[in-house]
Amino acid sequence: MQARPLTVSASPKGLSGRTLVPGDKSISHRSLMLASLAHGRTKVYGLLEGEDVLRTADAMRALGAKITRDGAVWTIDGRGVGELTEPADVLDMGNSGTAARLLSGILSSHQMNSVMTGDASLRSRPMRRVMDPLSKNGSEFLSREGGRLPMAVRGNGQATPLEYRLPVASAQVKSAVLLAGLNAVGRTVVEEPVATRDHTENMLRHFGVDVDVSVLDAGGRRIELTGPVKLTARDVTVPGDPSSSAFPLVAALLVPGSDLLIENVGLNPLRTGLFTTLLEMGADLTIENERVEGGEPVGDLRARHSKLKGVDVPPERAPSMIDEYPVLAVACAFAEGSSRLRGLEELRVKESDRLAATVSLLNVNGAETEVVGDDLIVRGFQGPLGGGSVTTHMDHRLAMSGIVFGLAAQKPVHIDDTAFIETSFPGFVDLMNGLGADIRA
Repeated sequence: MQARPLTVSASPKGLSGRTLVPGDKSISHRSLMLASLAHGRTKVYGLLEGEDVLRTADAMRALGAKITRDGAVWTIDGRGVGELTEPADVLDMGNSGTAARLLSGILSSHQMNSVMTGDASLRSRPMRRVMDPLSKNGSEFLSREGGRLPMAVRGNGQATPLEYRLPVASAQVKSAVLLAGLNAVGRTVVEEPVATRDHTENMLRHFGVDVDVSVLDAGGRRIELTGPVKLTARDVTVPGDPSSSAFPLVAALLVPGSDLLIENVGLNPLRTGLFTTLLEMGADLTIENERVEGGEPVGDLRARHSKLKGVDVPPERAPSMIDEYPVLAVACAFAEGSSRLRGLEELRVKESDRLAATVSLLNVNGAETEVVGDDLIVRGFQGPLGGGSVTTHMDHRLAMSGIVFGLAAQKPVHIDDTAFIETSFPGFVDLMNGLGADIRA
């Protein structure tokens, strides 16, 4: 992608109106993968058509699924568990760590050889945390030093079921192990120390798989399924992505005069840690028109400009808002008092080292921060903010967080590259400008 730098200035009239955000990325990835493993035809409505998800669609086509698009409706004719075919070429996952890690689980338990690669950002990210558990099912992985892509997978069609306890809570690693278990003979068990987003479990049930979940001490969970399984095609409606909604929502809270309604947002309780935290900070944030669609809770979010105060976020909340910490840190920079965001170790292995990059975003624009272990301390508004240049490291969430900072800052903020926003939030800049933002090339 060609770099697209932007300059963001404060929005003097506030952000207002009604808007939608793109479909949930986590659910979109999983709907394509599981529909490809199902018997029969699945129609998916509201799929996120960003670059990350389109890479998943291309990969599943290469593995033998028939995937077509008619307007906003996607149709998938699945192959069945264990029936995917060996790809003729390298699977290019672009910028999507979610797609690469989840697909690793599927590839590991199919009798085929495959190779995955990605863009420069994805090739720099470690895959060892999925390679290590998956290789115990009889599959083989060969990667660059440090467990980095490109990576070759020799799958095992007679995979051994795994029993794995996650050392660090991760929905991606959990999902990779569960997906590997679909074609393994016997009981697959995953234990997580803290409950992480459960879209994989919900969607497996939607496609007819019996998934058992029990609560462990200290809030962890034990997830079990018995393979091999048969998935039955079921239509899927994808709600708006709560992680994507975070950017216009936080901008509305920070920019004076704002009153914004974001419609049809997914409200899975394992994804709403940011909303809980913002309410603790004093945000004028309400949920309207709550309902259930496709097994997932959904509602409309109304956000009005608010005077925020500092907050202490417990580490056990991290899995429910792991992608939202950069934009939360932006909110903390404009809040009254200090905030402490605890337990952010997983941020170090995202699209970039998001913890270090978030600190840089704040510091270059005049905010005061401190990192203590895996905790980020942000000292709220100490004087005029903004005026810096944000280095995004090809990370879409850092780019959008930098834009939110610029909309609330006293001085314009320069973003070095915004091209990668399209991977998760197509049309983000146009949407924000339509709501009253001042974002210019």
